[in-house]
Amino acid sequence: MRASILCLAALSLAACGESEGDGPVDAVQVPIDEAASPAEAPTEAPTEAADATPMAERVATIGLLNKRNNVSQDFELKPGESVEEGPVIIRLEACERTAPYEFPQDTGAFVQVDVRERGQDTHRRIFSGWLFKENPSLNIVEHPIYDVWVKDCAMSFPGDE
Repeated sequence: MRASILCLAALSLAACGESEGDGPVDAVQVPIDEAASPAEAPTEAPTEAADATPMAERVATIGLLNKRNNVSQDFELKPGESVEEGPVIIRLEACERTAPYEFPQDTGAFVQVDVRERGQDTHRRIFSGWLFKENPSLNIVEHPIYDVWVKDCAMSFPGDE
């Protein structure tokens, strides 16, 4: 009995990764439901996103802390803008916040941070990614001297007063 179980297990393992003589399987093929054909897929974004403030008109408030001298500054940037403060360049690519009727509330900004270290001629990118106001530990700028965080993203939604 035990020998037959081992034999079946060996045969099962031997068949892994192959399908009916076609060689190794690289991807799983899933049949496409005819009811959800690509021609019937929605082509427009939801109206709430279309009616929100366009990305170019949003304004993010970004905080910069110099841990060496404990000086903190706030910068207001629109997407595509950057600011240079000493050896630090902060560039804002995008900012978002959840609509007032959605929960949980969250505010985020896609930021790139470049730093010119002491004795260097060029800046080096130390961070590129999303920073979140309500959940700062989700993604952090790791640098021994500078800390960068998002404080706000000013934008409006339909029905805002």
